[in-house]
Amino acid sequence: MSYQITLQPGALQYAAETDETLLEAALRQGVTLPYGCKNGACCACKTRLIRGDADRGAYQPHALTAHEIKEGKLLLCTAYARSDLTLENHQATRAGEIPVKLMPARVEVLRRVAHDVILLSLRLPATETFTFRAGQYIDILLPEGRRRSYSIANAPEQEGVLELHIRRVPGGRFTGQVFEQMKIKDILRFDGPHGGFFLREESDKPAILIASGTGFAPIKAIVEHALAQNLTRPLRIYWGCRAQADLYLPVLPTTWAAEQPHIRFTPVLSAADASWQGRTGFVHQAVMADYPDLSQHEVYACGNPAMIDSARQELTTRCHLPEAAFFADAFTFNA
Repeated sequence: MSYQITLQPGALQYAAETDETLLEAALRQGVTLPYGCKNGACCACKTRLIRGDADRGAYQPHALTAHEIKEGKLLLCTAYARSDLTLENHQATRAGEIPVKLMPARVEVLRRVAHDVILLSLRLPATETFTFRAGQYIDILLPEGRRRSYSIANAPEQEGVLELHIRRVPGGRFTGQVFEQMKIKDILRFDGPHGGFFLREESDKPAILIASGTGFAPIKAIVEHALAQNLTRPLRIYWGCRAQADLYLPVLPTTWAAEQPHIRFTPVLSAADASWQGRTGFVHQAVMADYPDLSQHEVYACGNPAMIDSARQELTTRCHLPEAAFFADAFTFNA
């Protein structure tokens, strides 16, 4: 049985079958919605149910609290329609011209940029075109149907290559392969692009770009794309890590800020040693200190789910950021 899903504002509509999640149905029909992990963990696809009956499915408790359920919230990646629904989602658009492709790619660069981060560059087939928005990700396809998702770290203007930033996960099958076995010219298969995390170019509001750890990868892609397109809206980059050594490409954002008057860069360390002279603490708290009023800004945040959830909650409740102006991609890890 099929139900009609209406997204407000804008009255964008699509159909959802009873056996597919609201997110699966939307993506199948070319509707772009914010999402990240697809398994009820990261909160990126959190949406308010205005009207109708939905099964919220199997989500993780930290991603959807009892209070939020009382407010009508659900996660698109786990929820199923049980009637026609009206949902509030200010970020919904028609995906339009960008298809998801299944492609091979050849390993071209393996460069360790930190003790636990490798920069992996993949060369695409010369006979294929691959279109994506800066900030989106791909799924590396592994044996037995397993997948690992990684944000694309370069801008789409750099044709024929995809750059990924791979952090080693203890016990991780794929990251273990990358760090211990992978060689130049190895072939990987992937599909993509995926995700609704990309710069809304129709807006001229100042953009706060928040990264934790390898969440810097899609932020890098967004900045490089903005520079390639000569966009001059203010970009304020905050990169949070534990220690200075974890800022694995520090020269790059420093150079952007030195050469571009509309870009600023602030590194923030949560476990800095005595030699560090910069900002300390949690990265979203540094943003709050610098921008107590975010009512006329947009925020793009990428990194671990705890940072995303804290940033979303505190920036909207304490810094007056409109919920519709918070865009996020949360990284979850599989061992």
